[in-house]
Amino acid sequence: MSLDQARRIVEEALSGIEYRVDEGKGFIEFIVAKENLVEAASRLKKAGFDHVKSLTVVDYKAEDKFKIVYHASSYLNEDLAKVIVGIGTEVPRSNPKVPTLVYVWRSVEFQEREVFEFFGIEFEDHPDLRLLLLAPQVAEKKPLRKDFIVKEEPIIRTKPPTG
Repeated sequence: MSLDQARRIVEEALSGIEYRVDEGKGFIEFIVAKENLVEAASRLKKAGFDHVKSLTVVDYKAEDKFKIVYHASSYLNEDLAKVIVGIGTEVPRSNPKVPTLVYVWRSVEFQEREVFEFFGIEFEDHPDLRLLLLAPQVAEKKPLRKDFIVKEEPIIRTKPPTG
């Protein structure tokens, strides 16, 4: 299946939901309003996209927003397994809350937890939104946001042996 064929399937599934298409080389993302995210994801699942392979966040610091994109494909449909489509939304950095998609795709449970601890994005109604990898004092600094300051450490230099 080509990306164009997958696009037509997704466009049909999203009929009646307003969306914007972001395209790049080898990918296509359908960006919907936060209020429509669960419905759009449910429709994609019904169309055969039964699994989320990854969850991506793009931090647009200058625009004060995050773009959150779920990359869906299929294990069960051999044709759909050949493509990956994105469904996502944008939320303000100052109030980064989005509904969880765990109840649509169980495969996003740990990915949403990881995004929560690294970006501070809250997934509303998530069944287990707690830290996954980081110590609390590190997670509170939201280390993958663009305004996170990485502490530089001095480079240790030694003199080469003489003689």
